[in-house]
Amino acid sequence: MMHYTKTSYLLLLLCSFTCTMCQTQAQQSYNPLWIPDTLAGPDFNLTLKDTFAQLIPKGNQTITAGINGKIWGPTLIMHKGETVHFNIQNKLNDSTTLHWHGFHLPAVMDGGPHQVIPPGTVWQPYWKVTNNAATYWYHPHLHEMTEEQITKGLGGLIIVRDEIESALALPRTYSVDDIPLVLTDRDFNSANQFVTVPYGDSMMVNGTLRAQHTVPAQVVRFRILNGAIERSYNIGFGDNRAFYVIGSDGGLLNAPVSVTRYLLHAGERIEILVNFGGQTGQSVDIKAFNSTLGNFVAGGENFSNGPFANYLGKKDFTMVHFNVGTATANPITTIPTVLTNNVLLNVADANITRKLTISDSAGVTNPPILGPNAFIINHKLFDINYNEYAVPLGNTEIWQITSSSIFGHPFHIHDVEFNIISVNGAAPAPAQAGWKDVVFIPGRTGGQNAVVKFIARFEDYADTLHPFMYHCHIALHEDEGMMGQFIVKDNAASATTEVDASADFALFPNPAQDRLFLRFNDPDMLAYYIRITDALGRTLYMLPQPDLHAGLDVSKLKAGVYNLECRDAKTKKSRTKRFVMGNNR
Repeated sequence: MMHYTKTSYLLLLLCSFTCTMCQTQAQQSYNPLWIPDTLAGPDFNLTLKDTFAQLIPKGNQTITAGINGKIWGPTLIMHKGETVHFNIQNKLNDSTTLHWHGFHLPAVMDGGPHQVIPPGTVWQPYWKVTNNAATYWYHPHLHEMTEEQITKGLGGLIIVRDEIESALALPRTYSVDDIPLVLTDRDFNSANQFVTVPYGDSMMVNGTLRAQHTVPAQVVRFRILNGAIERSYNIGFGDNRAFYVIGSDGGLLNAPVSVTRYLLHAGERIEILVNFGGQTGQSVDIKAFNSTLGNFVAGGENFSNGPFANYLGKKDFTMVHFNVGTATANPITTIPTVLTNNVLLNVADANITRKLTISDSAGVTNPPILGPNAFIINHKLFDINYNEYAVPLGNTEIWQITSSSIFGHPFHIHDVEFNIISVNGAAPAPAQAGWKDVVFIPGRTGGQNAVVKFIARFEDYADTLHPFMYHCHIALHEDEGMMGQFIVKDNAASATTEVDASADFALFPNPAQDRLFLRFNDPDMLAYYIRITDALGRTLYMLPQPDLHAGLDVSKLKAGVYNLECRDAKTKKSRTKRFVMGNNR
């Protein structure tokens, strides 16, 4: 974790000055907006690796990290109802995780801080997609290293499609009239290398500095992710045109909502429609109108020095410059009036109201923090071995978050999408009235604490071993401990008789060639988790809840001796067996 001294403050200031000069000299040029490639499911192969990319047109390449490429990762396309399988190979020098942000899935597949993927290891999660059509994303979630790994460029978008969205007359030709925009900012030093800080001096969209893109003269859909470490973006267009919000974090709104500004916080996504019809030959910028942000909204500060100082603080700035070209052969030319009919959760059905707090705490030294205060949830820093809540399976719950913190925080919960009930007593704005997984908790103002309520249903995926997370989605804050965790517990199942802890299994064939099979002595035994290690104890495969009917594919293992640890699904007891890979392969 970064800990800044007075000397490092001066270095940051020098780097910021250098970057600002470079940015000023480049004001007259644009770079083509890079749009990530797509991968279609249900099977996905992702390789994480350390690499480098020419992000600044002149000078040194920047050391980055990418997924199947030099920076960022492919946009994954999947369909509601299908079961998706992942083969994730970690070729980084560091351990990591991959969290499927916004997805409803088993905790053991979630990719939070508990599902650490060591270097050289393959992780194979899978789940049935039950989410609505929307824009989601995946990113590292390694405790105390999330900020650093996101800064290097790890992450990617996910597009879920379903029958309701597919039946609508909406733009959906990827990169043509359906365009992803990943908003973030980075700080570069004089050698063109990333500096891991909360705020950058340079705006980047899809990893592109000073981006421009040509859009067709028709209705265009933008899928916008705030992928920043900390900054919020008050989105609007340079000519103050109206645009239409059609979707929030977890799916379509009932109807498009016309706005001229939308304040998007870290981790949030929106989908918008913009009508460029009849504007061929014109140009317009999508901008961040951040000069209007309050001092305690991320990006609204204007520090002159220190680790939070940055060129973009409390300023309006361009994110992408759009040139309007000609229309496509079959353009969408109108904005629909109706999108879907969301059945939101009923407050009267709630089983409990959980009361959480957000506050500031001075004097924290372990772990070291960047600013004068640590931001904490429920009056404690994160402890990976402590579960704050055991949520009964099937519960519908109101979560009430009261914040005495002077700063505003985007609050994210894993496992569920929720409906916002109220923000400081007021109903959510129409563009936030659908399904969400990030909600902004305002700072304390006028001596009054902020109070936000949302409602969610925890309908499945009980697991007492692997918890789900809730946290501030400012990466710096979660790394510094602004995070908690909960389990979903099936109280009825816990009263049943557990399988005999002495249940055993055999491996065959042993020596193995291409596939390895498990035969359990107890027919009721199921594998919760399988881990394969080599003779030196290095983890090679992490297999959560594997389907064992066709055996395990071990064809990529070299000849030698290996250990297979199998954890039972009911008792969570683990047993280890040794097997040999043959030479005649």
